Amino acid sequence: MLKKYFAPAVLACIFSISAHAETRCEHILKAFGDQLADATCFQSTDLTTNNPLTTPANNSILTLPAFAFTPVTDRGVIAPSAAKRPPITVAVPGVQIQARIADDPTGQARFLLRLPDSWNGRLVVAGASGTRSEFNGDFAWSDYVVQQGFAYASQNKGVLNLQFTTSADPLGCRLNPSSPLFVSFYDNGPGQQFTRWTDYMVKAGTLGRTGVKAAFGNWPRYTYAVGTSNGGYQVRRALETASNVFDGGVDWEGTFVDEAAPNLLTDLPPAILNWPDYVASLYNPTSTAAKNILAAGYAPDIVLPSVPAGASSQSLWGNYSNSFWEVTQCQWQKRLDPAYNTYVSGTGTYNYVQRLSFSDVGGQMADFANSGRIERPLITVAGTMDQLLPIDHHARAYARKVDAAGDGNNGHGNDDRKPAYRLYEVQNGNHIETYQDFFPQLELIMPHAQRAFDLLVQHVEKGAKLPPDQCIPRAGAIATSPAQPGHCLNLFVP
Repeated sequence: MLKKYFAPAVLACIFSISAHAETRCEHILKAFGDQLADATCFQSTDLTTNNPLTTPANNSILTLPAFAFTPVTDRGVIAPSAAKRPPITVAVPGVQIQARIADDPTGQARFLLRLPDSWNGRLVVAGASGTRSEFNGDFAWSDYVVQQGFAYASQNKGVLNLQFTTSADPLGCRLNPSSPLFVSFYDNGPGQQFTRWTDYMVKAGTLGRTGVKAAFGNWPRYTYAVGTSNGGYQVRRALETASNVFDGGVDWEGTFVDEAAPNLLTDLPPAILNWPDYVASLYNPTSTAAKNILAAGYAPDIVLPSVPAGASSQSLWGNYSNSFWEVTQCQWQKRLDPAYNTYVSGTGTYNYVQRLSFSDVGGQMADFANSGRIERPLITVAGTMDQLLPIDHHARAYARKVDAAGDGNNGHGNDDRKPAYRLYEVQNGNHIETYQDFFPQLELIMPHAQRAFDLLVQHVEKGAKLPPDQCIPRAGAIATSPAQPGHCLNLFVP
């Protein structure tokens, strides 16, 4: 069993059941029964990240290896840098609960709940990107919604992050092609099938509702799902499978999962394979290597005159190569096609279609694939310059899936009985908000995702019509009558 972790400043606020008058934390925790383990509950003067106690320190679960639990790092992964995030304007007193989910056989599933004293009657449930913790959305989602009075719940997809290992480890993935460092993802361990991602998103919704009812005496009137990247995938699956829990959702750069191409295991190998030749061409956009990467669905590269201070490359593709392409391909392949010899047969030469005949990778992918059959309103917000999840193979592919599942009418047509679906494309938006610090041609997505959330709430609760699918121009905003409805005409606008 994992030990509790305590910040000294909140130690006095950890409560246990005893003979004294029941505290608020004791009352709320009692409502969960045996559903939570190692629970920490404290009354906070501010539930936003202005309060350093809101997000635990990295590696603060002392029984775990370094990098298994990294809340402070995780909250910065999907958000812009500090200078570009909107200021927090109010303190939000309330209760925060952190715990393990007790019935998880792996002992890794974690849950977070924030309950503002000025609760507005609603609950937001967040997915987690990558293999990040339940604190992943603290900057991007929690700060935004708790200031408005929403209760906020989050989870970690039932899995911890990673630990360092060696090349001899069968589950080891090197950090990038030139790195000697290998990591082992908990997501590739025993009992960690990706099908769990949906289960724990829904579980967080039901646990969040229980906590709200205990704290305020009423169930939330509305429950919304939000998430980024793999967390965006969680939002989609939640609205495909759990309409009894969720009333609508916003997915930001959600990962599209389908047993047929395209998917991550078809997209990433061509980028990995052609990257060295592209570098050898001195980033020549007309080189065969560049053309092969573009043909795999990726947006054009951005190449700067020199490497900016703090960047890992002078090329946008280079930043993705150094941080995401190979390690993501390795992680997914080792989970879904473990018989493939990653570094002997090759990461860039992995052929998903060919492997369908030699392994169960198609069945593994199908087990957690998106259906597109949404049962509640959903908004996707995605950038045209996403170099991890190319927009036509992920955001647009999911929009096509929704249309196919609803005979073309899921909010796009004239059948008002079907849940609305919208795709808002951000011109020059990309997967990693902080890359704008080095590549100023990029646009931030977070402001549009948060605006999409506001529009969703108005649609669900007041029947307001959602603006149509559109391309949000550079420095623009979601518009009721967009200048460019539908898809962006170009993936990159200088």
